[in-house]
Amino acid sequence: MARYIQSVCRLCRREGMKLFLKGDRCYSTKCAFERRQYAPGEHGQARGRKPSEFNIQLREKQKVRRMYGVLEKQFRNYFTLAARQKGMTGENLLCLLERRLDNVVYRLGFGLSRAESRQFLRHGHITINGKRVDIPSYLVNVGEVIAINEKSKNINRIKELSELLGGRNVPSWLSLDANALSGSVIGLPNREDIPVPIDEHLIVEKYSR
Repeated sequence: MARYIQSVCRLCRREGMKLFLKGDRCYSTKCAFERRQYAPGEHGQARGRKPSEFNIQLREKQKVRRMYGVLEKQFRNYFTLAARQKGMTGENLLCLLERRLDNVVYRLGFGLSRAESRQFLRHGHITINGKRVDIPSYLVNVGEVIAINEKSKNINRIKELSELLGGRNVPSWLSLDANALSGSVIGLPNREDIPVPIDEHLIVEKYSR
C-alpha cells in the first residue's frame, strides 16, 4: 500500500495551515510551520500569483485528505458514498471521515495524532466490543465500544497516554471512560461536531466539474 514517507511538516507548510500531523510537536515551538509559514521548495517564498478557482478547490480537498491521512482513491470513494446519502454531500463526506476508526481512536485520546492512532490499530492494540480490529478505515457505528486491548495496557507509550486522558475533551458524539481506557459511540457526528476549518463546498464543486 502506498504511503507518504517524507516530512509531514512540509504538508502543513504547503497547505498554509497546521494540520496537526505530529501530535504534541504541533503545539510546541519546535513546530516547523511556526518557523517557516511559507510553502516548501525553491520557490516557496516567491509564490505571489492569485490562485485560480481550480487551485482553491484543490487545496481544500488536499487539506482534508492529508488531515485524515487517506489516499486519493480512498478519498474519492468516500465522496462517492457521501453523494449517495441523504443531505449535504460535503457534510456527509466529513462525517464519514470522522467515523474512521483511526480518527475515533485519535479523538478519544488513545493516540496524539492520527498517524500514531493508525499505528496502534495496525499493531492490534485496539478492540471494538471486545474484538481486536486492525483496520484504520473501519467505520464505527452507534453503540460500539472502542477500547485499548487488555494485553496492551502495560506498554509504556500507552501508559503515558492514559495519564493524559483525565482532562481530555472528546466530541459530543463520543463518550470516554478514562479509567477503563475505553470510549463509546453515542451518536453519529454532525458538521457542528467536527472542528475542521475547511469549506467542504469547495470539495463538492471540484468533484462536480
